[in-house]
Amino acid sequence: MSALQAILLGLVQGITEFLPISSTGHLKLVPWALGWQVFPAPRVENTFDVALHLGTFLAVIAYFRADVVRLVAAWAASLREHTLGGKPERKLAWMVLISTLPAALAGFLGQDFIESRLDTPLVIASALVGVALLLALGEALSAKRRGLEAGTWGDAAAVGLAQVLALVPGTSRSGITILAGLATGLTREAAARYSFLISIPIIGGAAAANGLQVAGQGLPAGFILPFALGIAASALSGAAAIAFLLHWLRTRTLWPFIVYRLALGAVLLALLLR
Repeated sequence: MSALQAILLGLVQGITEFLPISSTGHLKLVPWALGWQVFPAPRVENTFDVALHLGTFLAVIAYFRADVVRLVAAWAASLREHTLGGKPERKLAWMVLISTLPAALAGFLGQDFIESRLDTPLVIASALVGVALLLALGEALSAKRRGLEAGTWGDAAAVGLAQVLALVPGTSRSGITILAGLATGLTREAAARYSFLISIPIIGGAAAANGLQVAGQGLPAGFILPFALGIAASALSGAAAIAFLLHWLRTRTLWPFIVYRLALGAVLLALLLR
């Protein structure tokens, strides 16, 4: 793997992790489309994937650092006092936990099935198109009136169940959770912010779990610098993508991302089914 390849894949991971266009899909499609053979063994590819997710985890933690401190403190206070006390921060902290549990459990139980049966270009292309159509419905039909402070337990459960679908490559974790937020009546910006907040335990947990699996195996000679560059590129581009999407959704719609998903998915399906 060259330094340029590592940086490009890091940029792809950081940007597509938080924009609703699927990071897993793009990380599979970019090397496939460019004909790259960058990993000498599957374990190296898995380790690099963990490294890139560490980068995006650092990005979302850094961007929402004030929110993280506030929510962790609120969650601890609710445990200590055995009450939410009518405080929105405490409720939001527990909502984040509720939204995290379904995908965490599904990922733990279904990882082998997902990697062996669903991690294919055809599934990725189909998911790109399918979720694009669902996002179009969300844009057209959702009320988009409520802020995050008006979120309910039902909202948390709905977004959490939707996040399970993000385990299918090509779906986009941010895309499907933003869609679920829109379906519950949240504004675009509120749905995106909540999607980013619940990504913290999911991305962090996935990176930690996968990291334990590959720990101690070491890296082939010459891979330390590419890994460091990939992490840095993923972190910087991830933070930029978060800021961009939140700013964009304050006054604009999801339609550019919907059109992009439809176009990319259609091209891939045409190539795969010809």
